[in-house]
Amino acid sequence: MYGVCGCCGALRPRYKRLVDNIFPEDPEDGLVKTNMEKLTFYALSAPEKLDRIGAYLSERLIRDVGRHRYGYVCIAMEALDQLLMACHCQSINLFVESFLKMVAKLLESEKPNLQILGTNSFVKFANIEEDTPSYHRSYDFFVSRFSEMCHSSHDDLEIKTKIRMSGIKGLQGVVRKTVNDELQANIWDPQHMDKIVPSLLFNLQHVEEAESRSPSPLQAPEKEKESPAELAERCLRELLGRAAFGNIKNAIKPVLIHLDNHSLWEPKVFAIRCFKIIMYSIQPQHSHLVIQQLLGHLDANSRSAATVRAGIVEVLSEAAVIAATGSVGPTVLEMFNTLLRQLRLSIDYALTGSYDGAVSLGTKIIKEHEERMFQEAVIKTVGSFASTLPTYQRSEVILFIMSKVPRPSLHQAVDTGRTGENRNRLTQIMLLKSLLQVSTGFQCNNMMSALPSNFLDRLLSTALMEDAEIRLFVLEILISFIDRHGNRHKFSTISTLSDISVLKLKVDKCSRQDTVFMKKHSQQLYRHIYLSCKEETNVQKHYEALYGLLALISIELANEEVVVDLIRLVLAVQDVAQVNEENLPVYNRCALYALGAAYLNLISQLTTVPAFCQHIHEVIETRKKEAPYMLPEDVFVERPRLSQNLDGVVIELLFRQSKISEVLGGSGYNSDRLCLPYIPQLTDEDRLSKRRSIGETISLQVEVESRNSPEKEERVPAEEITYETLKKAIVDSVAVEEQERERRRQVVEKFQKAPFEEIAAHCGARASLLQSKLNQIFEITIRPPPSPSGTITAAYGQPQNHSIPVYEMKFPDLWG
Repeated sequence: MYGVCGCCGALRPRYKRLVDNIFPEDPEDGLVKTNMEKLTFYALSAPEKLDRIGAYLSERLIRDVGRHRYGYVCIAMEALDQLLMACHCQSINLFVESFLKMVAKLLESEKPNLQILGTNSFVKFANIEEDTPSYHRSYDFFVSRFSEMCHSSHDDLEIKTKIRMSGIKGLQGVVRKTVNDELQANIWDPQHMDKIVPSLLFNLQHVEEAESRSPSPLQAPEKEKESPAELAERCLRELLGRAAFGNIKNAIKPVLIHLDNHSLWEPKVFAIRCFKIIMYSIQPQHSHLVIQQLLGHLDANSRSAATVRAGIVEVLSEAAVIAATGSVGPTVLEMFNTLLRQLRLSIDYALTGSYDGAVSLGTKIIKEHEERMFQEAVIKTVGSFASTLPTYQRSEVILFIMSKVPRPSLHQAVDTGRTGENRNRLTQIMLLKSLLQVSTGFQCNNMMSALPSNFLDRLLSTALMEDAEIRLFVLEILISFIDRHGNRHKFSTISTLSDISVLKLKVDKCSRQDTVFMKKHSQQLYRHIYLSCKEETNVQKHYEALYGLLALISIELANEEVVVDLIRLVLAVQDVAQVNEENLPVYNRCALYALGAAYLNLISQLTTVPAFCQHIHEVIETRKKEAPYMLPEDVFVERPRLSQNLDGVVIELLFRQSKISEVLGGSGYNSDRLCLPYIPQLTDEDRLSKRRSIGETISLQVEVESRNSPEKEERVPAEEITYETLKKAIVDSVAVEEQERERRRQVVEKFQKAPFEEIAAHCGARASLLQSKLNQIFEITIRPPPSPSGTITAAYGQPQNHSIPVYEMKFPDLWG
C-alpha cells in the first residue's frame, strides 16, 4: 500500500508535494518562488515537519548529484538556504543535520562549482545565530575539507583561486560558528588549529609570491579583491582576535611549525609579516604569551643554523617592540636572559666550530661569519626592545646585562689565545655591545640612578683591561649615559674652534643630584680617564671618545669644583706626554698634547674668563706656528703629521698650571686647588689591570706596609726587588706549600690512627698553652685608666698610672 501511495502524487505527504512543486520542469527557469513561499509558510506553521522536509530535500539533492542534474542541485541548495534563514524554531537542529549532510555531499564532489556552491551555503549558515544549542554537531569534516581546498592545485589558475578562496571562506565560517559556542567542538584544539592556521599561512605565502610575479600592475586593484591572500589575512586576524588567554599557545604553535617546515625563517620577510599580523590582532594583554612562545622556540632551535636563529631573533625583535606598547609583564628579563644565553652559545659555536664542542665525523660544521651575523642580530634586538621600555625597567636591564659580563681575573689573561680566555673576551665584547645598545638614548635626570655604584664600579674595572676594543666600548657606554641633551655628535671630531657657539651646545645648570653624584664618583671617573690616556694601544677613536667624555662631563655635570679638577686632570695628561715615563710612542704623545689643547680650548670658552681664554689662545697660536703636530688638526687625521723629537718642548708650547691658577684664581676659582698637580689614587682595581707587573705589585705592597707601620724607624730599608729575588720567592713559596701539605697529612693521619688517650693529652696541652697566652694578652691590654693629674712613682723607680676619683679632681675655673 505504501508503494502505491508513493507512485500516486495525490496520496503523497503534503510536505513532499510542496517540496516537489518548487522544482520547475526546466532547471534553467530556477526556483518556483510562489511554491517556495508556500513551502516556507508550511514549515513555519508545522515546525515538526521541518526535519522531514530537510531529509527529503537531501534525498533529492543526492539523487540529482548522482545523475549530474546540477541545475536541480542548485535549486535544492537555494531552497535550503531560504528555509534556514526563515526558520529558527526549536526543531531546527534536525533540519541542520540534513543541511550539513547535503553540504558535505557537495564538498566531496570533484566539480569545483559544486564545491563552491556548498561552501557558499555553509557560509550563509555560519552567519545565522541559532536559538537552540546543539550538543552533538561535529565540524571535523568541514575543517579538513576546507583546509584541503585551501591547498588546491588545480591546473586552471582562475579555478584554483576560486577553490582556495572558497576554502578560506569555509574556514572563516567554521570559526564564526564554533568559536563563541561552548557546546560546540572546541575549534582551538591542536587537531583543528594544525589544519586551519597552516592553510591560511599557505595562501598568504604563495599568493604573495604570485602577485610579486604579476606583469600587469594595471589590473592589480581587481586582483586584490579576488586575492586569497587578503582573505586569508582577514580570516587569520579574526581568528586571533577571538582567541582567549588559554588558546593563544595552540594558535601560535602551528605558525612556528609552518615556518620551520617551509624554511621561512631565513628570508625572514614573511615570518616578520606573519607575526606583525599576530601581534596587532591579539588582545594587548596576551602579547607576552607570544613573546614566550618565540623565546621557547629560539631555545628549541639552539642547534639550528645561524641563519634560522637570526630569523627568529629578528621576528622576536619586531614582536617585542609591538608588545612593549602594551603589557610585556614578567617576560622582560626572561627575554634578555634568553638572548644573552643564545649569545654565549653562539660564541661557543664560533670558537669550537661545532654544536657539540668538538669536531668529529658527522658533525655539522659552523660558518663563523653566520654566527657573527646572528650575534649582531641579537645585539640589535636587545637595543631595539630596550629602547621601548620605561626608564625603571631599562635601568634593571642595564644592571642585569652588566652582571653577566665576565669580570677580569688576576690569574687569567684574556688575550693569550687559549679557548676559554678567548671565550671570555668575546663574551665581554658582545655583552658590552649589548649594553651600549641599551644605553643609547637613555634619558635619566638623576645620574645616581643611571649609574649606581655597583654598576659603575664593574664598568670602570672593565676599562682597566689591556684590550683596546673593550676600553673603547666602556668609554662609549659612559658617553651614552652622561649625554642627556644630544650633544654627543657635536664632539665626534676633535678640534680647536675659535668660537664654540657654532656647535649650538645645549647646556643645563648642574642639578643637586648631579652634584652629589660627582662628589661621590668624580675621582673614580678622573682616575680612569687618566689611566686610559696612558695606554699604548690607543688609536684615534679612543682619543675622540676621551675628548667627548671630558666635554660631556663639563657640560652635563660640571660645577666650579668639577671644572677645576678637570683642568688639573688635563694638565696631568700633558705632563704624561712631556715626561714620558710610560715610554709612549710618538703618536700617543702628540695625541695627548692635541687632546689637552682641544679640551682646554673648549673649557676656557665655557668658563668665559677672558684671561684664561687669552692664555689658551696664545699657546694654540704658538703651536700652530712652531709645533702643529701638537694640535688635533694635524694629529687626528688620516695621515698624521708628527714630530720625531718631542723631548725638547719649550715652555711656550705648554699650558702652564701656574698661569691658569693665577688667571682663574682672580675670577673666584679655587687657586689653591688649581696649584696642586693631579695624582690618581691607586686602588685594588689596579690588580685587575694587566699593565702592572708582578714586581710592581710586590714593591707597592712593601712600600705600603713600611709606610703604615708604627715601627718604621727601626726597620731596615726594603730590599730591592730583582728577578733573582722573585725567582727565589716563587721557589720558596712552592717549598713552603709542600711542607704545609705534608704537615696537614701527618695531622690527619695522627688523629685517625693514634689512641684516644694520646689525642686527649695533646689537646689538653694545647688548651693550657692557649690559656697562658690569653692571660699574657689580658695582662698587657687591661690597665687602669691614666691619671689626669700625672703619674706617681712606684717601687723600683718605675712610673705607675694611678686613677683619681672624679669627685677629687680639680678643674680650672672656666669663667674666671
